[in-house]
Amino acid sequence: MKAHGVAEVTDADFEAEVLGERGRPVLVEFTADWCGPCRQLAPVLSAIAAEEAERLKVVQIDADSNPATLVRYGVLSMPTLLVFRDGEPVQQMVGARAKRKLLQELEEHMARAAAPAAATASA
Repeated sequence: MKAHGVAEVTDADFEAEVLGERGRPVLVEFTADWCGPCRQLAPVLSAIAAEEAERLKVVQIDADSNPATLVRYGVLSMPTLLVFRDGEPVQQMVGARAKRKLLQELEEHMARAAAPAAATASA
């Protein structure tokens, strides 16, 4: 299920788009067209991607088309959300959730991304 405004990544570009990102965390949703909870999560991800673009990169990867990445990170359920920081997975969440709850779970990672930018701006 494609979330509006959320980039899609593949096995081929996962390293460049996710692992190569520096400075801000990357939220990766492992999704599938047949996944009901993924459909529920799509508008939540779209809103967060738009509202938090400065502090968070949001991408999706189709589970059925990109099995190598699923195996690499041990993803067994859809949707699985993985947060990456500087190329390393730092948090995993499974299942759909409300926007408020997801933002609370991501706040620690986004706050750390915004802190260096704020320090640079005030210098």
